[in-house]
Amino acid sequence: MKKTIITAFLFIAFIGINMQRTNAQKFDRSVRTAENFEPSIPHPEQDKAAAEKLADLEKKTGKKPNIVWIIVDDMGYGDPGCYGGGAAIGAATPNMDKIAAEGLKLTSCYSQQTCTPTRAAVLTGRLPIRSGLTRPILSGDKITANPWEDEISLPTLLSNAGYNTILTGKWHVGELEGMRPQDIGFDEFYGYYSAPKEISQGVDWHRYPDLTMNPDYMKTFNEIKTNTHLIHGFKGGKTEEVSEVKSLEDMGRADQVLADFTVAKIAEFAKSDKPFFLEHAFLKVHADNQDNPDYRGLSKAKYQYKNAVVEVDMHIGNIVKALEEAGVLENTFIFITSDNGPQMDAWPDGGYTPFRGAKGTTWEGGVRIPGIAYWKGMITPGRQSDDVFDLMDLFGTSLRLAGVSNDKLPTDRYYDFIDQSSFLFNEDGKGNRESVYFWWGKELMAVRIREYKQHIKVVIPSAPHMWIDYATIQNVGIAPWTFNLYIDPKEEMPVGHRRTAWLATLGAQLKVHAATFKKYPPKNIGL
Repeated sequence: MKKTIITAFLFIAFIGINMQRTNAQKFDRSVRTAENFEPSIPHPEQDKAAAEKLADLEKKTGKKPNIVWIIVDDMGYGDPGCYGGGAAIGAATPNMDKIAAEGLKLTSCYSQQTCTPTRAAVLTGRLPIRSGLTRPILSGDKITANPWEDEISLPTLLSNAGYNTILTGKWHVGELEGMRPQDIGFDEFYGYYSAPKEISQGVDWHRYPDLTMNPDYMKTFNEIKTNTHLIHGFKGGKTEEVSEVKSLEDMGRADQVLADFTVAKIAEFAKSDKPFFLEHAFLKVHADNQDNPDYRGLSKAKYQYKNAVVEVDMHIGNIVKALEEAGVLENTFIFITSDNGPQMDAWPDGGYTPFRGAKGTTWEGGVRIPGIAYWKGMITPGRQSDDVFDLMDLFGTSLRLAGVSNDKLPTDRYYDFIDQSSFLFNEDGKGNRESVYFWWGKELMAVRIREYKQHIKVVIPSAPHMWIDYATIQNVGIAPWTFNLYIDPKEEMPVGHRRTAWLATLGAQLKVHAATFKKYPPKNIGL
């Protein structure tokens, strides 16, 4: 495993952290407060103001705030209307647009480049390379170790702090016993273990006739396929299969069933003395999108992907309405996002991004995603910020809301999250994160700091839209590819030695990051 990581860092040989911090410190505003935690930009007055604001609210409500994450699957940066899409591209999103207008719209919000790594990162506060969950676990995969066995998950920490915790929707971070949501800290799980394509392909003779019309193939496939049932599981209790997806109509209705369940759980949780953490993870708009037979042609565009975007927006509106009707909206932090960029390999069953690349790449199109933070009375309406935010920061922000200190986390591993609560909950809050690091599997690819992004490896497609199935990872060559995202958001013209003074500084930042793996090596789970 060490050989693999050293290979990934051939471009940036390891040197001491202290030397690199000296080289980069004038440009890098962050400060490391503990050896095993990602450094953050200090904002003491901002932190104090946010702490007072949260304390005043808790005094008023008598309990910690609720936390609701709404994660759309594979939605592109340019899909919602508030990010330039919506009605303009045939799929209006009035609910997301309204929530963004009444909250904080982040324009430099980042995920991992595929779904499983993102979902693992937000629940562990650690980069996927550290936990071993570097890519989706697919049908036929045989992992060699349970990555969750020694991870301290966010739902575990929140449950210990007195929260009801539930995940509704898509999991896709392991379906073996010990790796399921109800096994890794969630009190309750109601959803599917895998992505829609993995669930529906065995009944989709339109897309997969070579599989579904061949009895021999189907026999083999049924021996290795993912679980295709709607699952209802409880921590320390029973896990049951509620129903099975036996048709494309079943698949099309799945998100409606899940949204109805979430709405009902909100009403139930609102009657409890305990706060709640609810992660609602949509199956849509991940390919293969199947129309909900009750809402066919929901979008103006009529394509299945566009119909899925409009349906998801409708469900988001209903979830927020349920919070309001239950009387808990003013004590609930809501964050709406996507787990990665659009899957262009499935085009036209894929989304839109104005940036270069797509899902499966560390170009902006693969990792820059919508990020909408909303909290009535706590987040000033109409805010917009381009300060960088990594979805892992939801881990740190949620701990802060629950009153869980970093002292509850083990010291034998590295944590990559940043607490962004003072940024989110102050009217003129500034971001606390300085750098975002981008990985593809076990390969360190790039870093963004302020408006600059430097690539040491890139994904290059061999045909239009084919960013996964017909692409290769390449070293960049003589010099890193460095872009100023303010003048070149599409990453088309490196500024390199011509128009940036920060070429070496960004390289030093990558070395600082690489050096954290010397003391805190990554896990290998066989992916």
